Amino acid sequence: MPPKLGDGQEVVAFSGAWISWAHTVVAYAAFIGALITGLYLHYHKIVENEYYGYPEEWFPSVSATIGDRYPERSVFQVFIAMTSGPRFALVFLWYVLTARPNSVLPKFVAGVGVFRTLTCGGWTYVTSTDDHGWHDIFMISYLVATLPWTLGCIALSPKGNPKALRYRKILAGSFFGTLVPLIYFFIQHKVHKVAGAYTTYAFFEWALILLDVGFDAVTALDFEGFELVVRDIQGTSRGKAQRVVDTALEKEKDKPVSLVFGSGFSWSEAIDAAADVYNGYIFWSMLTSLGLTVWYFPLWHMGISGWEAMVMCTVSPFLLCSASFRSLVIKNVRYVHILSLAGLLAYKVKTPELRLLSVALGVSMSCLAWSATWYAERSQGARLEARTLAWGMGLILSSLAKFACYTNNPIWPIMHAENGGWNKTGLALAVVAIFISTRRSTDNRGGYEVAGVPRGSAALAGLGLGALFFGMHSLLSDSSTMILWVWEGYPVRGPIAANGVFTMLAMGGGIVHGIYLQEKAANWVSVGLLGLGAYLLTTYSHWTGYLGAILMAVELMSLAFPLIASGARLGPLAFGLGFLVYNVMVLAHVWVVAYAFVPGGPLMREHTDWIMTATVLFIGLGIYNVASTKNNGTLRPRPSKVGPSRFKSYYLYALMVLELLAISISYLRFPTNDYTPYHKDEKVITAGIWTIHFSLDNDMWSAERRIRDLIKEMEVDVIGLLETDLQRIIMGNRDTTQFLAEDLGMYVDYGPGPNKHTWGAALLSKFPILNSTHHLLPSPVGELAPAIHATLDAYGEDVDVVVFHSGQEEDPEDRRQQSEYLAKLMKESPRPLILMSYLVIKPQEGNYNTYVGEKSGMKDIDPSDWDRWCEYLLYKGIKRSGYARVSRSTITDTELQVGKFIVGQAEGSDERINEEQVPEGQRFPATFRGEGVRGHQYHVFDEPRYYA
Repeated sequence: MPPKLGDGQEVVAFSGAWISWAHTVVAYAAFIGALITGLYLHYHKIVENEYYGYPEEWFPSVSATIGDRYPERSVFQVFIAMTSGPRFALVFLWYVLTARPNSVLPKFVAGVGVFRTLTCGGWTYVTSTDDHGWHDIFMISYLVATLPWTLGCIALSPKGNPKALRYRKILAGSFFGTLVPLIYFFIQHKVHKVAGAYTTYAFFEWALILLDVGFDAVTALDFEGFELVVRDIQGTSRGKAQRVVDTALEKEKDKPVSLVFGSGFSWSEAIDAAADVYNGYIFWSMLTSLGLTVWYFPLWHMGISGWEAMVMCTVSPFLLCSASFRSLVIKNVRYVHILSLAGLLAYKVKTPELRLLSVALGVSMSCLAWSATWYAERSQGARLEARTLAWGMGLILSSLAKFACYTNNPIWPIMHAENGGWNKTGLALAVVAIFISTRRSTDNRGGYEVAGVPRGSAALAGLGLGALFFGMHSLLSDSSTMILWVWEGYPVRGPIAANGVFTMLAMGGGIVHGIYLQEKAANWVSVGLLGLGAYLLTTYSHWTGYLGAILMAVELMSLAFPLIASGARLGPLAFGLGFLVYNVMVLAHVWVVAYAFVPGGPLMREHTDWIMTATVLFIGLGIYNVASTKNNGTLRPRPSKVGPSRFKSYYLYALMVLELLAISISYLRFPTNDYTPYHKDEKVITAGIWTIHFSLDNDMWSAERRIRDLIKEMEVDVIGLLETDLQRIIMGNRDTTQFLAEDLGMYVDYGPGPNKHTWGAALLSKFPILNSTHHLLPSPVGELAPAIHATLDAYGEDVDVVVFHSGQEEDPEDRRQQSEYLAKLMKESPRPLILMSYLVIKPQEGNYNTYVGEKSGMKDIDPSDWDRWCEYLLYKGIKRSGYARVSRSTITDTELQVGKFIVGQAEGSDERINEEQVPEGQRFPATFRGEGVRGHQYHVFDEPRYYA
């Protein structure tokens, strides 16, 4: 008779530690076996990359080792397949070890473990040669999942095994620490093309593999307390029982992280948190769109238009000073939020004036609703913190959306389906989020039993809040803003746009700092660090300046809760004053560059340092005021029914998701730098100049895609773009060059940054930029004139290009001095040179003879073209073969001018020839002849001109 269930004969029993050892040995065998095989059979091939081979590069990367070559690829795949069994068992045992009732974290970590295992199989068996897209998706997913897996394992590590916890912390710290030099040497290889950098990168890449597998090997110390038993319950086995006795496992005790994540999981509360964060995203999306829609009007008026008054719509919280109105708003805050959606519906309004009014209504209602919510929740510490967390994380989500969409927010009113907008989706989600977020009732007295007058100063609170709002908006609403503050051209010596993930990680770090160390966040040390960050960012360039950016991101986000909580305790007046101070600072930070067009402008000329100093000082005053309101004994708060940790966990889950998305987008956006000119066989450089009017077209729509289409169809290899500095509140903190460079496959130099007080000049090139220097030309009276002087590697020869925007017609002395400066710069260049410029001159008159002639050594691309005033193409030391003028359609107020040049040939003559005499590869596209396409056609001459 066979034994009963559970009473069968024990066939085999072994320690759970063997699962860990099996996983470790087989995983290491996969990588090391492939490495040994590759080094033996294909050494010179696997150490070679796109730039160098042996002996400059002498050690292979992981991807080169386990890639497409037989048999090392097969060696790797066989052992990785063998690893899958122990791997799934390891994840299962870890869950069994750490699971406890009503705790969601063990389930989450187990799910991540399974996900990592599956995605590992994805990038292992689908190589980049098989399908580059899916290989990248699997690889990114695996790397992104590594962060929650590592942190989750550390958080759940049993306290009874301190040795295992210590090893995990050492290996995890080493793993994440290795990422810094790994990224550095990858940039040295990919961007700077430094010989040997890829070999150094390879060593750090292999170190990551060893550390990653080693981290999971530590489970052997935890699994010693497990015994895995195979039991024969039907008596069919003839095997012998084996047994290994292990020690008992101590139960895990609560830790700081577990206090937040250890409680039960509720989908309802998770959805509430997600809705709150999205509601915060809506606020920031509308606020950041206000300046952008206001900017359209002074842009076309070339001065004050009157519509600038709409920026004052944010002071609507002053209305809450009326007790009856305040009570009405708080009781009906859901409907105020619904009214604020006028700002999202604005994209449906075609008339620019009415669209701005719709945005202003939305922003006004949103500021009113959020201020009322903060005030109403002022005694409910956990709920006020949750609302503030959602508001701050909404800024991160807004920045993330812009990071994914090349600095355009897809629900802005300047976006629609044709230029990449997601307005309908964003609006639908906003409606759902508002109904969910506002379903929790709010006490119209804010949960307080009034027993006196609050202490503290509403004026100081308003100064602190205004500076906080301004700092977050001006510096953190786009991940690339502070990167461009420290950008100084080529060679790259600091962060690039794809490194914007570091800004968002720092913002997330600030939120975590604010959650766990609120008392320490609101002190003079934090204000000092904020001041240090402002000083470094304003004074230094490259990585040193960006360190200041990181400090500012952390401190601004961490100081949000104490400043908002202080303002809430002092009443609605603090929020009204806060938004008023914010408006004044917004105007001031526009005045520093627009001084030539505004009353009293010269007083603020080029004084970004004043703005940064005021930001730090005002926040310092707000923090000074926090102590008074925090110790306020005149109001008795009602206790919250839900513990604060319960609120925090869901927001931290959301924060983790946002940061992982940022890492993934950064990986996808890292430049490939494998760009090819349009007509490389003919050694043609097609160069162009275009004033793009801040990428807003005549109808107030974002124009990046239309600009892209014309540049691409005209086959432009090198182009100078003017009026391109959009990294201010009034321009939406955007950067058109990111989209153009990455979509068209071009190197980009943004030119003098936002802290250099110009309207911007940018260079995009299909050819590598060997070196570039930024110039601010003499401007004693009018606006600063920016220039970029760059050296390109064009078909193996060094060719110089200059992009330049001169001063306005009203400032003749500025333009005279600028012409002298630029003529000297061009004369001193020993290389062939092309000038792509905005000169504000008449051909053959005045300063034209400084730019063209003996003083500069430059020639006009077409001296007979008398119908010019602003844009000019000049050249020296290179053959000019063609010239065309292309109409702008409704994109901007200036045409695109394009010239063709032949590298390695002498300048040639001014004799014009017929197109039939020009080789096919040196001709302009026929697409734009006659009526052209989309409103673009060859005009003035009605066809391109060619020269012998």
